[in-house]
Amino acid sequence: MSELVSGGNVPLPGGALTLRVPGPFDVCALVTDDSGTVRGDADFVFYNQPTAPGARLHGDTLTLDPNGLRAGATRVTVVVSATEPGTPLGRLPAPALHVADALGRPLARFAPPRPSQETVLLLAEVYRRGGVWKLRALGQGYADGLAGLARDFGVDVLDDTAPPPSSAPSAPSAPSNHPAPDTDGFLALANAARASAGSPPVALDARLASAARAHAAEMAAAGRLGAEGRDGVSLHQRVTAAGYAYLAVGEHLVSGPRTPAEFVAYCLRSDRTGRTLRDPAFAHAALAQVTDPRGGDTYWTALWASPLTADGLARTAAEVVALTDRERARAGLPPLAVDPRLTVAAQAHCADMVARGFYSHTSPEGREPWDRAAAAGSSRRTIGENIACGQRSPAEVVEGWMNSPGHRANILKPAFTHIGVGFAGGGPAGTYWTQLFGA
Repeated sequence: MSELVSGGNVPLPGGALTLRVPGPFDVCALVTDDSGTVRGDADFVFYNQPTAPGARLHGDTLTLDPNGLRAGATRVTVVVSATEPGTPLGRLPAPALHVADALGRPLARFAPPRPSQETVLLLAEVYRRGGVWKLRALGQGYADGLAGLARDFGVDVLDDTAPPPSSAPSAPSAPSNHPAPDTDGFLALANAARASAGSPPVALDARLASAARAHAAEMAAAGRLGAEGRDGVSLHQRVTAAGYAYLAVGEHLVSGPRTPAEFVAYCLRSDRTGRTLRDPAFAHAALAQVTDPRGGDTYWTALWASPLTADGLARTAAEVVALTDRERARAGLPPLAVDPRLTVAAQAHCADMVARGFYSHTSPEGREPWDRAAAAGSSRRTIGENIACGQRSPAEVVEGWMNSPGHRANILKPAFTHIGVGFAGGGPAGTYWTQLFGA
């Protein structure tokens, strides 16, 4: 089973799926094509209209057959809100999505960062890419409730206290790609907020600015917020394509603010978004906006990053090893010795997943962890591997592995004596991690 973080994705097996969100939540689903807007009433599945072609809602569980969706459908977005309309999700237990196959076998779990004032949350989407159906974790919330949902999906909403009926707008013309506006004031505002938290200032970076402009334009063209554009390119892939190799990365994808000052104020409104702006790990930043002339909505992309260096990569790997050894010590197990050959193999696998945009223990040509270890010159007789994508820090990735029974078993396996750790930034998920164990 895959533990996902925001932006992470996994391929799905064929056949029906169940997507369950237990707790005091209303679950609904929006069926769209690549335009990202609903086509009519039948594209909206909620408790008053629990069925649509290929989709059925029963209580807290959505049963979905991607191949049974209406003609032209390429995406199903799973949305949650409080059972009591208008209640901020921050007042409720954190929602968690559980995905299983037709036989009930767990496939993935996604627990987004705890919402604050948001009343509606885009939890995940099932989408088709290159003939393959995938699941992507989203975690995008709306503080303006169903109005935000309406803005991004073309849903016709009368108010924010009732389930929204839907209607399809006439086909819009493509938005023009506006040049990035003058962002004077953004850096001073951002650095003032960082200084108040004791974080060092960031500098504007032209490569990040190029990636931010391209992604804001893609969101405006699609008329919706998202970590991946209609061209299938993720925000993080745009960053690396612009020539910025990063060790740490953060982003804000927002619609609504009219000026850089309003944008920064929005980011500081909640702990979750403010944490990214104030993160001391970041050294560079960029901000871009593009306005969709169809409805006047402005789409903002802010990027925060620190460049990849050899010393930084070594520190990151060492921190993963230290956190892993701490978990082993708690279980009464000895620490692991760092093996340079296993490190080479782990790092190469991360770089390969980024370069070729896949996420698996098995490479596209069929190479397995033990094959990669042997190719790096390792003579270890027993090999184990943990991989993860999307986590933004060593602490987050080790915690995720420890919360997953299979990954935890590798970390706490008494027979393992050596370890290699790899990390790479980029690709669809933003970050890729590998632990390679040997005995």
